[in-house]
Amino acid sequence: MSLRDWFSQRVKKNLDSTKVESRMSCDDLSKLWTKCYNCNASLPSKDLEKNLFICPKCDYHFRIDARTRVEQFLDENTFDEINSGMLPSDPLEFIDTVSYKVRQKKAKVQSSLNDAVITGIGQIKGYKTAVAVMDFAYMGGSMGSVVGEKITRLIEEGVRRHIPIVVITSSGGARMQESALSLMQMAKTSCAIARANEAGVLYMTVLAEPTFGGVTASYGTLGDIIIAEQGARIGFAGRRVIEQTIRQKLPANFQTAEYLLKYGQVDLVSHRKDLKNTVAKLIRIHSCKNNCKIEIQEEVAVND
Repeated sequence: MSLRDWFSQRVKKNLDSTKVESRMSCDDLSKLWTKCYNCNASLPSKDLEKNLFICPKCDYHFRIDARTRVEQFLDENTFDEINSGMLPSDPLEFIDTVSYKVRQKKAKVQSSLNDAVITGIGQIKGYKTAVAVMDFAYMGGSMGSVVGEKITRLIEEGVRRHIPIVVITSSGGARMQESALSLMQMAKTSCAIARANEAGVLYMTVLAEPTFGGVTASYGTLGDIIIAEQGARIGFAGRRVIEQTIRQKLPANFQTAEYLLKYGQVDLVSHRKDLKNTVAKLIRIHSCKNNCKIEIQEEVAVND
């Protein structure tokens, strides 16, 4: 090797290392900022997290994962997860572009969950509550056999303990890789809710962005009280499918939480910052036996 070749290789190595460092620094910087999908504002990620993942400029509610939701929604260090070891199987040995098993592995890495919901017992402003939180990061929050079973077991546990049950949904609907087995979860969860109703146990749902398909058609909208998070999209079929079917243009705000409230599909719309207090207030009203009417009248007077 000549001296010229040696220097040429040295210069090339230095240039390659500079490119790698530059790329790494760009990746690090991108993690420091988050772009708002609604107003395109660039937001410091730390500030966004402190603001409960709500854009301070346009009030857009970012989609959040199940663990973050638990931290925001429940009292600190009160959540005791149950049925966490349940794992999905592949009863149909389903393959589309890739196998169902491969999709499960990818989803587990992406969400750090075994399936699309976590369930457990925690406290909301001191009120012991059975809580289920769905995570869209796991295969679009789709409802498979594990999701249906965990929701059902949570409801049964809530009935056994006679404590309120709150389910926070975020899902694209039933999981196609499990075919009819996923659709069966609609009936199973609905029967469990019926038993909770017979036992006089309060069952509430919080519909977060997005909630569609079989989840909307079953336990998502069977709550004694149905709350929608501000700006959440909620429906059964997607907007494009409906427009193609009826061959009409739908309103711009169609299937939003505010649109559904206007037409009586949900009971109230809550800002994320108010959600915990709202749910706690509803639990208190439904759990008090004596002087309940006086408490409500006093609260109304204060708000007025």
